[in-house]
Amino acid sequence: MKIDIARADELGEEYRHRVAGVLVQGFAEDFAFFSKDARVLADAFAPMLILARFHVALVDGEPAAVAVVTEGGQECFEPDRRELQRVLGAVHGAISFRIIRSQFMGAYEDAREGLTEIAFVTTAPQHQGRGVATALMLRLLELPSDEFVLRDIKDTNVAALRLYAKLGFTEIQRRRIRFAKRAGFSAYISMGLTRTKVDAVKG
Repeated sequence: MKIDIARADELGEEYRHRVAGVLVQGFAEDFAFFSKDARVLADAFAPMLILARFHVALVDGEPAAVAVVTEGGQECFEPDRRELQRVLGAVHGAISFRIIRSQFMGAYEDAREGLTEIAFVTTAPQHQGRGVATALMLRLLELPSDEFVLRDIKDTNVAALRLYAKLGFTEIQRRRIRFAKRAGFSAYISMGLTRTKVDAVKG
């Protein structure tokens, strides 16, 4: 199995929909309000991806895992209300546009240059457990940054938490949520890693 890592904008526009497909499969539960149909979700999300922010692990040339990398006030989505309305319908598209802008956009208070946020890390189901996400994360940790942060990982996402801990990330915040039983998890966990720690782990 050959794993290659590239930025989505380097792959080109022909990969846009395939990258969106991996993203929406991994976050189908979080995106369920927009649609429960994976094809519709991919159609809705593909046009809004800022490809320069998406890093992709390819297995034999096909997108197998994705992750978003931002710094400071950078965004990874650029939603177009009319396009969302075209795909999701006039009313539902307009509501979805507002939700995407309020829930998935806007920098955190402590965002700054030199602090790289890695988000929306996910692997296509058929490639899980094969080291694809590990290869992608290792490449991202080679980026020239003073510090890395992963925010709002569900405490039930044990596989991701174990991977990040293995790479040297440590918990920096645990945010309890309301109605945990209904949501299916009880807290969002954020993890951080400094450049010094990255170098130490590599060494």
